[in-house]
Amino acid sequence: MARTKEFDEDTVLLKAMRLFWQRGYEKTSMQELVSHMGVHKRSMYDTFGDKRTLYMKALNRYNDFIGQRLRHKLDNARSSEEAIRLLFEFVIREEDEDPKGCLIVNTAVELSLLDPECKAWVNEKQEWLERTIRELIEAGQQTGEFSKTLDAGALAAYFHNALTGLRVMAKTTDDKEKLHRVIETTMSVLKV
Repeated sequence: MARTKEFDEDTVLLKAMRLFWQRGYEKTSMQELVSHMGVHKRSMYDTFGDKRTLYMKALNRYNDFIGQRLRHKLDNARSSEEAIRLLFEFVIREEDEDPKGCLIVNTAVELSLLDPECKAWVNEKQEWLERTIRELIEAGQQTGEFSKTLDAGALAAYFHNALTGLRVMAKTTDDKEKLHRVIETTMSVLKV
């Protein structure tokens, strides 16, 4: 007879996600995962598979976790410019207790050269973000908020690159004023 699970899968997956987010894939041992998640090793393997499979599930959970929060902010933006600014400010949010930085960027840096599946997953998420930024710029051009002479595709790539850099900076500095100055300088490109 199969035993019933004595834990909530999503709760323990969130714990694994946060540990990977904080420590990275390579620096997180199976024993640390078992201890942090509060489950027996056998239950973890039965439910989530091996460490690599758990990591991929944690990445997907992270994408859902961040995506819901980000979508809520973007849906409540009053303009395209405000929505783009919210993307940047989301990176340096002050109230959250999450680990610093971004698990997607961390994965790109740590694993994309070593793991083709991780690379493809990261590329898919980065393409979505760049497409979202391009759509916001194009919407702003349609409403007259931004000049139609701006190249929406090139600007989207530029903003995506700036956003990735800001995610890295947010991991390495507590100087919120400096991070806000980076946002202001980046946003000034839209005023051309």
